[in-house]
Amino acid sequence: LFLDGSDTVELPIKFIPQHAGCYHCQILLKSSCDVRVYEIECVVNTDHADAELEFLTPAYQAVIQNIPISNTSSEDWKLEAALEGQDFYGPPVINVRVGETAVYPLKFSPVAEC
Repeated sequence: LFLDGSDTVELPIKFIPQHAGCYHCQILLKSSCDVRVYEIECVVNTDHADAELEFLTPAYQAVIQNIPISNTSSEDWKLEAALEGQDFYGPPVINVRVGETAVYPLKFSPVAEC
């Protein structure tokens, strides 16, 4: 049997997620001579948000800002941190389980006035 595309049918799907996360769906199509199951996975990310932190501390004294990270998705997260700039420190990886809030401890430890 050769299919040239003229015997295809569009199957429009409307998906309106309420939250960020990973959504799974199965579509079952049956006829008298065929059964097909299509699995669909949609990953929804939140809008990109910019944030700004201001650190005020005397030179040679460290300050730590605990940044909460809430995982409202349906999968555990393993997040990697890439810190840019001098005198900033924090763990390179943080794990946030489903439904939990973890704290990322961002440390600013200046070695001079800046």
